[in-house]
Amino acid sequence: MGVNEFHALKKLLDENNVEYTVHEHEPVYTSEQAAKVRGVELKTGVKALVLKTSNGEFILGLVAADRKIDLERLAKIVRVKKLKLASPKEVLEKTGCEVGSVHPFGNLHGLKTYLDRSVLDNTWVNFNAGLHTVSIHMKSEDMLRLIKPVIGDFSKEE
Repeated sequence: MGVNEFHALKKLLDENNVEYTVHEHEPVYTSEQAAKVRGVELKTGVKALVLKTSNGEFILGLVAADRKIDLERLAKIVRVKKLKLASPKEVLEKTGCEVGSVHPFGNLHGLKTYLDRSVLDNTWVNFNAGLHTVSIHMKSEDMLRLIKPVIGDFSKEE
């Protein structure tokens, strides 16, 4: 579980000649723990949240780790009545990853991806790579180029 996701992500980055580093570490379950173990600022982390729409569809929402997702604002951008966090079981079914280890490349899971502008404030970003024990460090512009997300403003201060 998650290992296949890591390999699929690594393959995508390698095939597109992306400069990145892999960081193996103790298991982390929060953005704060991840920033500490990676030795980076919290704001450089990317939270990848699997969300369920009121229509029963799943999407991926990305926000900087020092921010909180505003589900009402994102629901307006997505043009649905309501959004909610997917259950741990749904996250696993849709991504092959446990909650907290989902990487931001929703396109690898067939999930339409929405990126909050806060992520673009960082030249370099960090995120879990499908496992609680592996992180990727790469340029935000490369991430943007490969994911091709819908960009909007849907975060608020933590």
